[in-house]
Amino acid sequence: MDGTLNREQILHSLNTPLTNPAYAPAVARFTDREYLNIVYRTDPEALRAVVPEPLEFDEPLVRFEIMKMGDVTSFGPYVEAGQAIPVRLGDEHGEYLHAMYLDNFPATAAGREASAFPKVMGSPTLYVDNAALVGTLDYGTLRVATATMGYKHHPLDLDEAKAQITTPSYMLKIVPGYDHRLRVCELVRSQITDVVVKQAYTGPARLQLFEHVLAPVADLPVREIVSASHILTDLTLGGIEPVHDYLA
Repeated sequence: MDGTLNREQILHSLNTPLTNPAYAPAVARFTDREYLNIVYRTDPEALRAVVPEPLEFDEPLVRFEIMKMGDVTSFGPYVEAGQAIPVRLGDEHGEYLHAMYLDNFPATAAGREASAFPKVMGSPTLYVDNAALVGTLDYGTLRVATATMGYKHHPLDLDEAKAQITTPSYMLKIVPGYDHRLRVCELVRSQITDVVVKQAYTGPARLQLFEHVLAPVADLPVREIVSASHILTDLTLGGIEPVHDYLA
């Protein structure tokens, strides 16, 4: 051996940079993951413009979520916000993950590269303010979302809370080639596993979305608040499986 970095060593690497990976090769276990979920009704035309076939939706609903990660294997604590759309694939009901914004670069890189989560950097927060649970999302210096919910007003059935956060997730996995053509273009599926729901509540809620060209959460406008939940849980992210290949 002459000390040269060889083919076998390179093929055992999971991500770049080769000698200083952006994230660790570890399964992410979340401890004390806190959710603020607000389900709202939006415009059907807005959903048709963003939900990819072969997914379909029955009602024009969106779930706005802010998740405060108390502790995550290899990533540490961080906060994430985004939008998920209730959809169907055949007879299976799930959610299409439309947008995710978070304040942790390793988790952003791992979500995009090792999985297919639509993650970009942002500045979300989740905290209690004068008897209200408050979630915010800033992009750069500008506010793009403010969510509020009455703090622990009514207990929520733990099984119902578990069902809310374990619904299958669908995402688009898009990888371009050097010729600007797609190498990978798939609809993929994932599901949360090993769930322990510690607390769950419901109550009144409000949600404001603000226009921003680079964080277009307001393109799915709020027409009516349908429900809200506040959940504290431990969980593990499941693996990714392709369910539709757009290049086939």
